[in-house]
Amino acid sequence: MKRRSFLKKSTAFSLPAFLGGFNLSAMAAPTMRNLVNGDDKILILIDLHGGNDGLNTIFPLDSFDNLANARPNIIVPQGALLEINDSLAFHPEMKRAKQLYDNGKLSVVQGVGYADQNRSHFRSADIWNTGTTAAESKTTGWLGRYLDDTFPNYPANYPNADCPDPFAITLGRSISGTCQGIEANYSMAILNTDDIGGLTTGVEAPLPNDCYGDELGYVVETFKKSNAYADQVIAAADAGFSNEYLYSDSNLSNRLKTVAKFISGGLQTKIYVLTLGGFDTHANQVNGDDPATGKHAQLLQTLSEAIFAFQKDLELQGLQDRVVGMTFSEFGRKIKSNAGGGTDHGSAAPMIIFGNCLNAGVIGDNAQIAASVNNNEGVAMQYDFKWVYGSILMDWFGVPEDKVKMLLTDDFQYLPIIGTCNEIPTSTNELVSVLEAKAFPNPFDQVFTLSFSILKKENVRIHLFDVMGKTIRTISNKTFTEGQHNVLVETHSLPSGVYFARIEVGNGVKSVRVVKK
Repeated sequence: MKRRSFLKKSTAFSLPAFLGGFNLSAMAAPTMRNLVNGDDKILILIDLHGGNDGLNTIFPLDSFDNLANARPNIIVPQGALLEINDSLAFHPEMKRAKQLYDNGKLSVVQGVGYADQNRSHFRSADIWNTGTTAAESKTTGWLGRYLDDTFPNYPANYPNADCPDPFAITLGRSISGTCQGIEANYSMAILNTDDIGGLTTGVEAPLPNDCYGDELGYVVETFKKSNAYADQVIAAADAGFSNEYLYSDSNLSNRLKTVAKFISGGLQTKIYVLTLGGFDTHANQVNGDDPATGKHAQLLQTLSEAIFAFQKDLELQGLQDRVVGMTFSEFGRKIKSNAGGGTDHGSAAPMIIFGNCLNAGVIGDNAQIAASVNNNEGVAMQYDFKWVYGSILMDWFGVPEDKVKMLLTDDFQYLPIIGTCNEIPTSTNELVSVLEAKAFPNPFDQVFTLSFSILKKENVRIHLFDVMGKTIRTISNKTFTEGQHNVLVETHSLPSGVYFARIEVGNGVKSVRVVKK
């Protein structure tokens, strides 16, 4: 058996061993302090596992009545919402998130998803973790590919004296697929920092002088590496500090508190991955007598309070300029609620970015909620999630745009998510291209016209999607001149129903809902 296959099947690289309460997989880090062009930036990922209901997280006030009609048994009354502008509001349990937003420490990217949405938990999570299209299947994670490109010899001869700290840490039971490299995973999993012990191999020298002995020796070396990293993490945990009074007693808060302690203790780890589960809210999403409370409300409160406490802790320790965090989830939920007082698997949803170095506000349009909603309809994708990933890589980790395209997608478009630290945040409204578009007639019989204008000569991509997010057709992928344009779209071969025409011009994107009679 090849060593690479053996590793994936047999060792702590893919099946982390428990080290007391310390769940580990080996990784390496040559010259960690040069990981991101010599700076000390840190990225926090929070996986909202199960598929977060974006429409019960951030509410489109400009179509609130239609949303209420689609969700009569779970809608939160508009008067209870936390308005952030004239057309958008947070769930009432996100008070701390709104406080961060008001202070320019939290931003929202609307309508994030991918083309040909897969509504399976496993497959969609795999797509988000690997940073691929729905048609691709890769064994490496999006951060793993970035690290592989930076450190092509990994995992041989690591850790080393130059940098003994792990590249990435997952706070939980298993390593993160986002950090899976070609030969090994770059993350280690930590379950409990209060019970840290040594990892005993149970193998004594000499090893058998055969193929089995060779592979067993490699496993033993892997365990030794895990112990070496454990020593570094223990030292950071002992030396670190956190303002514990800020945090609630939720698992997410406790884990972010641990991250703050690691950072203050000098650990040079650059990526932390955390999970908040419970978002698969098919039933009893809200309390029937008070839709502002219930299962989903509790999750949003946990998220809001945890990131607020973490951000405040970093500020009190002078560490706030080093850290940016973001949430992600495998999909949003359907627009219509179900009879069980919940919501089913949908399409796009908002992503939340938090930190001290952001451009303030909301990127993207509000979700389109029609007066009559198809039973399978989810929120239409506006921004590809790989655009968010790539923009973070560019502005936070200094990755060139051409390298981002190689690692993620050729059609990457930059989004101005990251701003300048310690300055008044620039509004995203001033930085993102605004694309105006409409379709007529709408509803239509067989043909409709898509009308839009562009400010300069530029390539224009237009795709038609069905109500499930599947790509039906590419209408255009060519250069248009400056000015107003009308594109005729024929649909004779398509059945009646709801469709979305998505126009991309640079990072200006518009999804137009159209209905065929």
